[in-house]
Amino acid sequence: MNAGARDQNKSAVVARDLSTRDIRAALANGWDDFAASPHFGLFFAAFYVAGGLVLLYGLTSVGKGWWLIPVMAGFPLFAPFSAVGLYAVSRQREMGERPGWGKVLRALMGHGDDQLLTMGGIIFVAFSFWMILAHGVFAIFMGESGIGVDGSGLTLSFQAAAMILVGSVVGGLFALGLFAITVVSLPMLVDREVDFITAIIASLGVFGSNKRVMIGWALLIAFTLALAMLPMFMGLFVVLPVLGHATWHLYRRAVSID
Repeated sequence: MNAGARDQNKSAVVARDLSTRDIRAALANGWDDFAASPHFGLFFAAFYVAGGLVLLYGLTSVGKGWWLIPVMAGFPLFAPFSAVGLYAVSRQREMGERPGWGKVLRALMGHGDDQLLTMGGIIFVAFSFWMILAHGVFAIFMGESGIGVDGSGLTLSFQAAAMILVGSVVGGLFALGLFAITVVSLPMLVDREVDFITAIIASLGVFGSNKRVMIGWALLIAFTLALAMLPMFMGLFVVLPVLGHATWHLYRRAVSID
C-alpha cells in the first residue's frame, strides 16, 4: 500500500446521519445484488454453513453438546469477515462492472497488504475471548449447582436460566462492541487503501453518530442469523449473502468521501 494514499484517505472519511430508511434501502439493494449474482453468495455462504456443521458434529460427537450454546452464540462474530467477498461483488456492481471471480477473490487479499488479514485476526481473538468469558460464566454457576464440567446435569432450572440470561447479556454487549468496530471497517478496507486502525476509527465514528440505527441494524442481523441457523444452518445460504451485500450498501450510505 502506498503511504501517501493512506495519509490522503485518513482525512477524507465523514460519517453521515442514517435512518431506518437507509437500512430498508440497503436490504433492498442487498437482495438485488444477491439475485443478480447468486453464485457468489452461495459460494461464500457454503464455507460458513460447512463451518457450522463441523462445529455441530464435532461437539455433539465428543459429548460436549452444551458448548453449542456459547459456540453458536459466538459463531455470528465471523459473519462480517466471511462476507468480505460479497462486499467486493457489490462494489463491482456499483461501479457498473460485471463481477468476476478473479477480482472478487483478489479482494480477499486486500490492497496488497495484510490489513484485512489483521481484522480477521482481531475477530478470531474476539471469538476466543468470548469462549473464555462463556466458560467463566458457566464455571460460576456450575460451582454453585454441582453441574459437571461437561454440562451433565444441566436442566431448565432457575440457575440454568440465570446462567443463560447472564451469558446472553455479557455476550450481547461483547458482540455489540465487535460490531461497532467492524460494521464499517471491513467494507472500507475492501473499498479504499486505508490501514485497519483508520478503518476502525471510522467505524466507531459512524456507530457513535448513529447509535439507534446501528444498534437496530445489529439486532436485525443477530435475529436473522439466529433464525437462519436453526434449520441446520441452511437458511444462511440466503440470509448471509443478503446481509453481506446490504452491509456494503449501508457502508456507502454511512460514509462520505470528501
